[in-house]
Amino acid sequence: MDGQLIAFTGIAAGMVALPGADFTVVVRNALVSRRHGVACALGIAGGLLVHTTLVVAGVAAVLVAVPPLFRALQLLGGAYVLYLGARTLWSLRRPAAEAGPPPPSAAHPLRQGFVTNALNPKVSLTFLSLLPQFVPRDGPALPRTLLLALIVIGLTLVWFPAVALLVDRLGRWLREPRAALALGAGTGLALAALGAVLLLEPLLS
Repeated sequence: MDGQLIAFTGIAAGMVALPGADFTVVVRNALVSRRHGVACALGIAGGLLVHTTLVVAGVAAVLVAVPPLFRALQLLGGAYVLYLGARTLWSLRRPAAEAGPPPPSAAHPLRQGFVTNALNPKVSLTFLSLLPQFVPRDGPALPRTLLLALIVIGLTLVWFPAVALLVDRLGRWLREPRAALALGAGTGLALAALGAVLLLEPLLS
């Protein structure tokens, strides 16, 4: 592995591990079960495949050139994340013995992970701005771009399932009524805040 790939892997690992909507929605689903958390992580990886395809096809550049389209995607993504946060907070209105994550049949973790990531246009823009920095000018761009994108997806497939397994491992303590209520409230508020930021940013810009 050359120096550029090592540097890119380090930067990409930091970006993947940075807490955000993806992280929060994985934690939310992992509190339901290990399977739900891992499925949500796979959904996020699927969303990254969409962004990778957009970048390789050059569609991500269109998002930069057409601000209304970019804003529309931001609003859709923000609304969905805000909905997840509101839904989590609403579930806490149940009696304390039942408080916590929504029942497994209502989680749709794979879809939640996919939609949360796929509707975030900033991921495409991050790919578009970061990947070219590590593509040598004296060689074919497409194979290198695909390799860099696969590195990001690979890191995602390691990090988010690991988060889900860790949350599940701590599940006995995290699912105690008080801990579940506190974590559910924290997760719901975090998702709602992230969704609100995503909604307000295009409206105020």
